[in-house]
Amino acid sequence: MERHLISHHAHADHPIAAPISEDNLERLLARAKLPARARILDLGCGEAPWLVRALSLYPDATADGVDLSDAGFAGAVEEAERRGVSDRLRLHRAPATEFTAEEPYDLVLCVGATHAFGGLAPTLDAVRGHLRPSSGLALVGEGFWERPPSPEQLARFGAEPDEYADLAGTVARVEGAGFATVYGHTSTLDEWDEYEWSWTGTLTRWALDHPGPDGEAALAAAREHRDLWLGGYRGVLGFVTLLLHQA
Repeated sequence: MERHLISHHAHADHPIAAPISEDNLERLLARAKLPARARILDLGCGEAPWLVRALSLYPDATADGVDLSDAGFAGAVEEAERRGVSDRLRLHRAPATEFTAEEPYDLVLCVGATHAFGGLAPTLDAVRGHLRPSSGLALVGEGFWERPPSPEQLARFGAEPDEYADLAGTVARVEGAGFATVYGHTSTLDEWDEYEWSWTGTLTRWALDHPGPDGEAALAAAREHRDLWLGGYRGVLGFVTLLLHQA
């Protein structure tokens, strides 16, 4: 079963696809204080929950969402129609690394999708290329080490010690790349648990409801993910979402 389909099924009950509550998602978007007729871009949008809520908060804004898979687009359109914002939302099936637009954006998001660019630093470079000069904002969600992982944990994650920094180091990396941090949200353990129990539980339920090769693959993925979370990165890996202004 393809990875993007496993991810799609796993996020059915938590479409934000990051350890962030809906209230904190909307708080982050509201703190952007976007101008009239703002243009918004989400690189790695999934079911576009950030964009749909942003369009609800900013009634004259328009938004583009880009994702390698269109598996979540139907859900995005349905939610956008329910909220009355579908006429201002455009979805593009394409690699985030290849997306181009004729006009710059007032807000560019990449939350939990920095792997698409190969890490935080190249993500920030890509985001900068889409921003309106001087006034554009970025909203970037990235992992960080809550505490130093053991060599055994690193081996289990398949990670390098410097793959993430601690929270202070993550902010330093962002600011070293030419951005100023104007707001941020550090995900709580409750947010992490809600996200992970939803991911593993929703995928497990889907697997049990769909017996056969796909169900078996999904069940194996859910169990592997749960074991890695509970026995590995819970309390070790954190997540921070930073609102950034070009310095």
